[in-house]
Amino acid sequence: MNKQELDFILHRGEGQYVEFKERVSNLEKEIVAFANSGGGKIILGVDDIGNLKGIKVTNKLKSQIQDVARNCDPSVFIDLDEFEKILIIEVKEGKNKPYSCSSGFYLRVGPNSQKMRRDEIIEFFKKEGKIKFDQMVNEEFDMEKDFDKNKFKSYLEKAKITENLDKFDILGNLNLIEKNKLRNAGVLFFSSMITKFFINAIVSCVLYQGNTKTSIIDKKEFNSDILSNFENSYNFILSKLNTNYIIKKERIERLELPEKALREALINAFVHRDYFSGGHIQVDIFLNRVEISNPGGLVSGLLEKDFGKRSLPRNSLLMDMMLRANKVEKVGSGIQRIVDSMNEYGLDVKFENTGFFSVIFERRIYSEKTVEKTVEKTVEKTVEKTVEKTVEKIIGLIKGDARITQNQIAKLTRLTRRGVEWNLKNLKEKGLIKRIGGAKGGYWKVNEK
Repeated sequence: MNKQELDFILHRGEGQYVEFKERVSNLEKEIVAFANSGGGKIILGVDDIGNLKGIKVTNKLKSQIQDVARNCDPSVFIDLDEFEKILIIEVKEGKNKPYSCSSGFYLRVGPNSQKMRRDEIIEFFKKEGKIKFDQMVNEEFDMEKDFDKNKFKSYLEKAKITENLDKFDILGNLNLIEKNKLRNAGVLFFSSMITKFFINAIVSCVLYQGNTKTSIIDKKEFNSDILSNFENSYNFILSKLNTNYIIKKERIERLELPEKALREALINAFVHRDYFSGGHIQVDIFLNRVEISNPGGLVSGLLEKDFGKRSLPRNSLLMDMMLRANKVEKVGSGIQRIVDSMNEYGLDVKFENTGFFSVIFERRIYSEKTVEKTVEKTVEKTVEKTVEKTVEKIIGLIKGDARITQNQIAKLTRLTRRGVEWNLKNLKEKGLIKRIGGAKGGYWKVNEK
């Protein structure tokens, strides 16, 4: 490790694969947690917020740490690396899971080492497998052709990571790359076309007219990178809900459902879904409820009675990436925050685990007039957007060929002849275009603003 790489790790802070320790204490817990997860580094001589404190590195200390690792059950293999006044303990992912120490079994969850019951860990690794989807190397991904530099740069900005290292070094420190091959988590974040690799990575959002799936008002499918899909689907939900007014000391406008609860449920769908499944994330907005569902159900090993109290992420690397981008507020408390937020609004929320995991938010029933206004508003927006696109296309065609005929415009825009006439008349009345000369031999002129 060199100074530049150390500065990068200190600036990035603790996470799924990094633990800071100012002094030697409870090392066995951290070593076991990393061995049971995807491995990681323990940096001795650094406080919790990344300040370099230093530690006296001796052969006796190194021997003591090796003994701690050997005394785990089974023994954990570690590498020690000394740099200036710190000691880096590198723990490899264990091949003989689960591992335990004198105080029990631990698993790394975000920046914390969480104590687990042995039967939970055994069940978890038995059903989930030792190799996680998000940590698998994607052999088909081409770092030259498929890697989107803009998405990578955008993520670094969100995570407040400086670009003081080479791209591969940064990806390596984020545990997203192995032997110059990107892991699936990296593909989900930085692929230029996500459906090329994972067709099931789309998010489908649907607005229905009533309480059943009989009549669809609006539908969108998002198939970009994981962060864009999250933001687009979140904005879709917000745009389809009503705004209420509450009176406290003053009149306050707020969305009919708590935004932080919707955001939490949606981010959980991305982080905890089963990417091995052929299903996709589904958002359904009905008159009386909003449903956010993801394939996979609860993670194996998480008992029903512990639901909402313990965190056991199916995709720990994705969780770490979302944490760094400030999309996850706090590990392990999301379900309770959803319940508390809905209670503040006086509304109910339900959780269903049927192969798909669903969060169902209750909506207040509004009058038919309110529903009609919502439908009208949605239809008006759709019509406005369609008209805007048609106008842009017609003006573009005229700019390309001032002598273009109405028949040619109709063919290229797929409008009827009457539709073309209406649009041209409208554009002339607004002063956007002008006809010079007659129908034969004349031409169009676009009035630039």
